[in-house]
Amino acid sequence: MATVAAPATRPDPFALTEEERAVRDTAREFAQRELAPTVAQRDDEERYDRSIFERMGEAGLTAIPYPEEYGGAGMGTFHWALACEEVAAADMGMAVSLSVHVLSQLCIFANGTDAQKARLLPPMTAGRHLGAFALTEPQAGSDASAIALRAERTDDGYALTGSKVWITNGADADVLVVFATVDRSKGRDGITAFVVERETPGFRIGSHERKMGIRDSVSVELVFEEARVPEANRLDEEGRGLKVALSALGAGRIGIAAACVGLARAALEHATLYAVQRTQFGRPIADQEMVQAMLADAATSVEAARLLTWRAARLRDAGKPINAASSMAKMYASDAAMRAIPLLSAFDCISAIAPRYAPSMIISSSSACVTIEPGVAKVPLG
Repeated sequence: MATVAAPATRPDPFALTEEERAVRDTAREFAQRELAPTVAQRDDEERYDRSIFERMGEAGLTAIPYPEEYGGAGMGTFHWALACEEVAAADMGMAVSLSVHVLSQLCIFANGTDAQKARLLPPMTAGRHLGAFALTEPQAGSDASAIALRAERTDDGYALTGSKVWITNGADADVLVVFATVDRSKGRDGITAFVVERETPGFRIGSHERKMGIRDSVSVELVFEEARVPEANRLDEEGRGLKVALSALGAGRIGIAAACVGLARAALEHATLYAVQRTQFGRPIADQEMVQAMLADAATSVEAARLLTWRAARLRDAGKPINAASSMAKMYASDAAMRAIPLLSAFDCISAIAPRYAPSMIISSSSACVTIEPGVAKVPLG
């Protein structure tokens, strides 16, 4: 009988390259050194620490997915996703802030003129200027065609009048990508994108939004009272604002998906440690089959969410369409977080085994992980 040759051994298709491992390890070390020791205090105080963002820039975390000509690291979306997971595992609020910052950069990089990119991107990739993405209004969020912020033509540009709400980074941002309509009767075809800079006359910060979780990432109302924006600060042509937003939102979902994976992983790690340490009836609760099943289910969800996120990131780096893949990744990753986080209360470990990132704070973060930028988790699948 003829012998059948053993199949050739193939390398692990999911193994990280040396460069990818270096990015992941750099982000993990930064997060544990710079974020974890103070995250509980900053969250309790609802305080965004701009100096941490600046140190992110020094560590290269704000430059990952951009070309070197704009001060970037010349890496890809996959590298960025690796970093987002590690930041979120220590501090979901700063992960959301970083993701929104990169989202605003993506709008400029994909749609700006050479002059706009040369002026705006280098300070952002260096972490000197913070970016924000201002789309949401009281009646417009996932339905961007309902935008009511008006952009009226002036002799030298536009006058913006109206407001935005729930804008991450808004209180501290130097550069805001703002979406307004030049003609509401045109619906989505009237939406236009603008770069609004911090000192723009007629622009001010409104109310501070109160949140149940991720409170060290501050969200605010933005108020525009005939805010004067020069024509040179318009991104792309009039009526192409929705295209500008969509050019970045797919990648933005990848960043948030990665952050949700990090949050879910942190919850699972805390729950597993506690299950091993806590004894009931003379043995660790980790010996109980039901507890093992709960941990195994959560671990499977975290791993599946990570692979969906990695796939979406790889597709974007390959220049492939990502709308479906990034939407699936964000939906499943947020669901994975909602599966893992309840273990903390089910195992009665809210009393904080790890005071640096208390389980109770991870639980509060879960209230926001399914609705944070960009878009409610299941809307993109409609």
